[in-house]
Amino acid sequence: MIYKRKKLEEIEQMALASYGLKSANSRGRVYPEKESESRPAFERDRDRIIHTTAFRRLEYKTQVFVYYEGDHYRTRLTHTLEVAQLGRSLARGLGCNEELTEAICLAHDLGHPPFGHAGEYALNALMAGHGGFNHNTQSYRIVTQLEERYRDFPGLNLTYETREGMIKHETDYDKSDAQAYEPDKRGSLEAQIANLADEIAYNAHDLDDGLRAGMFDMAALDELTLWHELKEIVGWQSERPLPNITRHELIRELIGQSVMNVLETTGQKLIEHNIDSPEKVQTHPENLVSYSPEFKTKVRQLKRFLLDSMYHHYRLIRMQTKAERFVTGLFEAYATEPNMLPTEVKNKLNHAPLHRVITDYIAGMTDRYALDEWEKLFDPYRRA
Repeated sequence: MIYKRKKLEEIEQMALASYGLKSANSRGRVYPEKESESRPAFERDRDRIIHTTAFRRLEYKTQVFVYYEGDHYRTRLTHTLEVAQLGRSLARGLGCNEELTEAICLAHDLGHPPFGHAGEYALNALMAGHGGFNHNTQSYRIVTQLEERYRDFPGLNLTYETREGMIKHETDYDKSDAQAYEPDKRGSLEAQIANLADEIAYNAHDLDDGLRAGMFDMAALDELTLWHELKEIVGWQSERPLPNITRHELIRELIGQSVMNVLETTGQKLIEHNIDSPEKVQTHPENLVSYSPEFKTKVRQLKRFLLDSMYHHYRLIRMQTKAERFVTGLFEAYATEPNMLPTEVKNKLNHAPLHRVITDYIAGMTDRYALDEWEKLFDPYRRA
């Protein structure tokens, strides 16, 4: 038996919770097009995102460590894949649409420039007075304008629900600008799941990468309630060496506890508030997908530790300072002499202002491409 789109849509109607978004009920795409015979709308969105150039470039974009620091640290691509896996698990556990959740997760960081948040800060400063720069908004621009893969429309022509989930993506590091997407309403439950999946992923893998890199004062780490609980569960004591297998056990337990806490807390809220439709999700006064208050306090303690001990570590500050200098140098060089832009980039000046064209170009660079381009522009011994 072949399960085509209609059959898969019927399965969604039967299998998903009443508050889960259904592909057959999608508000559609900006540009009308024939639906796929084999895939529901949100699954098609997910597949389109995976096949983009922007998605492939994430492999060589910084998560925390620049690529030359080592092969085993997370990149922006591996982070995205971990977010998508966590998003699927949470969506399945709550009876939500897995394909929609996965699509939002896979697209949430497409707009990140090279060198992570350091590159973002530099571009935002350089674009002051020209609309600024935000990687969340840039992700939206990629899927609606910048990707050139179809003859009949710009971007990917994703469904309303995927685009709304992207533009309403919010964490401590992501701010939304949802003016065109009913800003008085909250994101769908699938979008809210993507928010927490992102946070769970970076809390866990940044801790993992920091431990691998030997960046932490273990005595300070021992002061964290959550870390102390994790040690007790796996049976490890700080005065002992930390083998790789034990580190993996600790991180796995952290992820497992985070997921279960979100599932249990969110499930309880859905029942307490009688949430039985997507509309009730989006008109509820606060996000429904969340940690319990007790667990949230523990997570905040961990995030504060990561901020002080990792993100403000001298090794990362040095890298970030260099990265901002690289991005600023590239931007100012192109702005001073636009004829240094590659021909296909310079041709875009016929349709967009100079500063935005330069920003789109730099934001699309990988770390290594940006470094290579910087050498071509500023190293007199490097051929252009």
